Amino acid sequence: MKALVFAAGLGTRLKPLTDTMPKALVPVNGVPLLQQVVEKLVAAGYDEIVINVHHFADMIRDFVATHDSFGVRITFSDETDLLRETGGGIRHAAPLLEGEEPFLVHNVDILSNLDLAWFRAQHRPGDLSTILVSDRPTQRYFLFDEDGLLVGWTNLATGEVRSPWPGIDPDHCTRLAFSGIHYISPAIFPLMHDWPEKFSIVDFYLAICRTHAVRAAVMPGLVLHDVGKLSELTFISPK
Repeated sequence: MKALVFAAGLGTRLKPLTDTMPKALVPVNGVPLLQQVVEKLVAAGYDEIVINVHHFADMIRDFVATHDSFGVRITFSDETDLLRETGGGIRHAAPLLEGEEPFLVHNVDILSNLDLAWFRAQHRPGDLSTILVSDRPTQRYFLFDEDGLLVGWTNLATGEVRSPWPGIDPDHCTRLAFSGIHYISPAIFPLMHDWPEKFSIVDFYLAICRTHAVRAAVMPGLVLHDVGKLSELTFISPK
């Protein structure tokens, strides 16, 4: 099984730590984020892992080599020439991810108790993507219809609403927060062909959700930590 770990980010919210190391190697409870995510993937049966790299890319490569690639096949999607954001990063990694089976995408700064086997089982044949979401306080939410299909996005702070359906009423939709973890069909790659080199996967999902199924997955009892600030670096990691 294949997975892509997003580890290319600059980690600006974790400065000054990320002035001398990539966000992926910042330790939480003494263990680097990348190690925690990769070990979780390996334990769930993922044996082909792609890591995208940009900021301090050589440090990430050396870390993986020091750990003997955690006993699986690890390759790198090199973005040292340009940080392509989430959508562009997926497309850039296409040569390493293409095949007949869906693949997992996991942000390196997300730690959770997600049951990866459960999440994989939520993906329905014919759906383009299954995205892990939860009902938690934030400002930006995806909007879903009664069947759990993506229909839009909203920013509560600004009142902005985006949807391929003009005039959509967010109050008649289910608002759920994206986790940075999704399970994607390889059918996504041809749909990205005409997109620019650098783009957000959120923008992409909002552009194609009228014609392709992007479905919510909500795991009961999900505990999720988005490790984006210095204050969040010490806690009891979810199991």
